[in-house]
Amino acid sequence: YNFFFFYQSLMDQYFGRIQSLMNNKDLPARIRFLLQDTMELRENNWVPRKAFIDNGPKTINQIRQDAVKDLGVFIPPMNQGIRMDFFLEGPFMPNRMKLDRETLGGLANMFGQMPGSCIGTGPGVIQDRFSPTLGRHRTNPLFNGHSAHMASQPQSQFDLGMKPFIKSNQGQNQHFHNQNQNHSNQQQAQSKDMPPRFKKGQLNADEISLRPAQSFLMNKNQVPKLHPQIPTMIPPSAQPPRTQTPPLGQPPQLGLKTNPPLIQEKPQKTTKKPVPAKEELLKMTENIVTDYLNSKNMEDAVSGVKEMKAPKHFLPEMLSKIILCSLERSDEDREQASTLIHTLRTEGFITGDNFMQALLNVLDQCPKIEVDIPLVKSYLAQFAARAIIAELVSVAELAHPLENGNHFPLFLLCLQQASKLKDREWLTDLFQQSKINMQKMLPEIDQNKDRMLEVLEGKGLSFLFPLLKLEKELLKQIKADPSPQAIYKWIKDNISPKLHTDKGFINILMTSFLQYIFAELGVNEGDEQLASPSKEQLDQEKQLLLSFMPVMQKFLHNHADLQVGALYALQVHCNANTFPKGMLLRYFVNFYDMEIIEEEAFLKWKEDISQEFPGKGKALFQVNQWLTWLETAEEEESEEEAD
Repeated sequence: YNFFFFYQSLMDQYFGRIQSLMNNKDLPARIRFLLQDTMELRENNWVPRKAFIDNGPKTINQIRQDAVKDLGVFIPPMNQGIRMDFFLEGPFMPNRMKLDRETLGGLANMFGQMPGSCIGTGPGVIQDRFSPTLGRHRTNPLFNGHSAHMASQPQSQFDLGMKPFIKSNQGQNQHFHNQNQNHSNQQQAQSKDMPPRFKKGQLNADEISLRPAQSFLMNKNQVPKLHPQIPTMIPPSAQPPRTQTPPLGQPPQLGLKTNPPLIQEKPQKTTKKPVPAKEELLKMTENIVTDYLNSKNMEDAVSGVKEMKAPKHFLPEMLSKIILCSLERSDEDREQASTLIHTLRTEGFITGDNFMQALLNVLDQCPKIEVDIPLVKSYLAQFAARAIIAELVSVAELAHPLENGNHFPLFLLCLQQASKLKDREWLTDLFQQSKINMQKMLPEIDQNKDRMLEVLEGKGLSFLFPLLKLEKELLKQIKADPSPQAIYKWIKDNISPKLHTDKGFINILMTSFLQYIFAELGVNEGDEQLASPSKEQLDQEKQLLLSFMPVMQKFLHNHADLQVGALYALQVHCNANTFPKGMLLRYFVNFYDMEIIEEEAFLKWKEDISQEFPGKGKALFQVNQWLTWLETAEEEESEEEAD
């Protein structure tokens, strides 16, 4: 049961990721639709949609089978080398043999020019004179030029099916009508014995519109392209009256009194201009940047980038080219190049991700570039710093690909440039809000507090970690001059007033006092005197606390949360010394008696469930009885004041 929910939660995470990718507009539409189908399939309990089962794409053979079911006619594909539409639509063919395209609807377009009346091959299939298999068994008289023998061929089922709604033209087709009339009785007999599936094509004239399809119309000035340009093969004697044989290369006339409506072809779609090659785009970018740096005309540069119509995948390379083109120029030109990049972002041409990809691309080329430009990393740091100031990227976004000393010391150089371009206080606030672990930004060998502080001081960035400097320097200052006046003056000169109410500052302040007192008592870790100190040691401990009391009260008075932080510092100090018996309780009592810590803070510390600081359980075991007394005493005092 538990495994079921475990795997269900994993699947929810997977499909949550799929949902985010599905909404990513940078992915191709085909991929996003595939992801959407997967999401919908899961929501439908993994049952495929009916459209995928029954209504999927149909093959040409399936469409032909549907035509057999709907019209009782099977139209075979166009026979190579022979265009049957010439014989079907020529003026010498009987009117009943002509195919009405409107009647067939989309089949005329789907199968190309209708090649006659074949309904297939095999047993039981009636062959006609236009059947592709006719030539296998007997000579087709049509192609021998003997038109008189054409009439002796039996009429096809297609003719029978189309006969009710095909108009006859007595004047033009009398010749063929007379020849075929002798076979009408035989054809009627065949129609009686015809299976029902071949009678579906017999439709009423009222059900079919004889108006040509709209796609079959074209301008009068256009020449129809669907008629084959072949000479007539019918002798003049077999042609209908008042009809001339079309000249060679001209389409045969339909024998109508008026010109038939010509086929209207859709205008060809204008093909899009092909995207320029990568080399061409890079050359265009170089020209735009060079002209911009020479003229300082931002409007022309932005217009040039817009006219490039560069694809999205090329944008990082375009930005890389902008940076590279300015590296060997002056500081002013590099600044102008940064301004161009920020303007392109404002205009919506690029994103922060594009800039980061471009910056990393150039960084990968640094070993080669440094041969000619030794200060390339400093120049790249300027681009990154200006991007941070312009809010093109955040400090965290810049830091992520540079973790573990990647391209070291580029990240520190970026912070240096940012502090120069703006100010330290702004950068300190921005860095603290980013929650970056500075140790992870250093090479693995330097990832410790002491080494980090040395590196930061070497780069002039120690101001980013004032508490780290305080932790290292405050204890030295107390040992040099433990007077409250000297300690307070040093803190005021070296620590920003904004940090005076910071819990980290209070933790370091209390830890420094406790470590100094511990060292002055002259005992070491694990010494038995920690559990049973002498009277002289207890008195000395109390006197030292009294000497530091003014400084503690200065920063803790009327700040209950900071007082709780001071108690946690005491808890960690005792835990580091394996909680000597009675030590934590002594300090609690002294803090209470000296009014360094108030009752409210003690009770908040007791109820707090934070796991940030180690040793809370052991600490409560030692002072729980005293805290119970304190809580009872406070309640009694409250009742007396109420009375």
